[in-house]
Amino acid sequence: MSTTLSAQFPHLRMRRMRRDTFSRNLMRENHVTASDLIYPVFLVDGNNRVETIASMPGVERMSLDKLLEVADDCVALGIPVLALFPSIDNHLKTDDGVEATNPDGLIPRAIRALKARCPELGILTDIALDPYTSHGQDGLINEDGYVLNDETTEMLVRQALTHAAAGADIVAPSDMMDGRIGAIRSALEEQGFIYTRIMAYSAKYASAFYGPFRDAVGSAGNLGKSNKANYQMDPANSDEALREVALDLAEGADMVMVKPGMPYLDIVRRVKDEFKVPTFAYQVSGEYAMIKAAAQNGWLDHDKTMMEAILAFKRAGADGILTYFARDIARLLK
Repeated sequence: MSTTLSAQFPHLRMRRMRRDTFSRNLMRENHVTASDLIYPVFLVDGNNRVETIASMPGVERMSLDKLLEVADDCVALGIPVLALFPSIDNHLKTDDGVEATNPDGLIPRAIRALKARCPELGILTDIALDPYTSHGQDGLINEDGYVLNDETTEMLVRQALTHAAAGADIVAPSDMMDGRIGAIRSALEEQGFIYTRIMAYSAKYASAFYGPFRDAVGSAGNLGKSNKANYQMDPANSDEALREVALDLAEGADMVMVKPGMPYLDIVRRVKDEFKVPTFAYQVSGEYAMIKAAAQNGWLDHDKTMMEAILAFKRAGADGILTYFARDIARLLK
């Protein structure tokens, strides 16, 4: 875009349009609406359970009966999608994470109940094994602790089919295994789930910003001192993200995601400019926790900082944002 201007100061005064609220609103380039938001929630088994998460103030693990009330609130606020993440009991966790494929497991039961209660609310489910494995990795491992790609993909396909059968609207593979999008798409088509959408975590970085999330789903202790650098992306890389996105789209992804969010807005912009497909970003647990902690200490204005951060995602090109602030934002927008 050319920056050449026909008029110069004083005939052109850029501050003129910033003087009043009405003219600032007239030229505002980006807007946040409730329809831009996906609300991630953490599920535990049982009834009448609400558990605080120390590293994520204001976010709770909750049992399904409590989640149904949250779903009602999301519908009332105009939030279009819930993203479900499980925190299961340790006795259900195994080396292969096979509980992820249980049709009567925590997530499938939640999907069915949510679709019965709020059929208009979109349900997105995480396709990954880390909440279900005894070692905290996103897949099956060999004797050296290395995550096996093809064997993991087979389990992810089973998990995705289980969620689709329960009624999930969107399955979101977050594991970063090679070829998993194509395998899941083929399986969905073969089983008749032709309308189940895939949101691929295409550019998911091996980030330090995930710490509070791992507390929330109970995988931090299992993971221990291990890391996920041999399958998640190197934070130093940008061009590689475009290759990952291109592959996932070619394999049948309907939407792509960049994760984390704020430190990777350059990746969001590059993806949107390059592919012009539905592009999402995840404002991850560490980003949320930093804003919350600073606000609680009086160092930042909570609501203004929250809204500015979300607007930055839109400005960078995100069509939507997964954020733990979703209900707070929607209430402010009301």
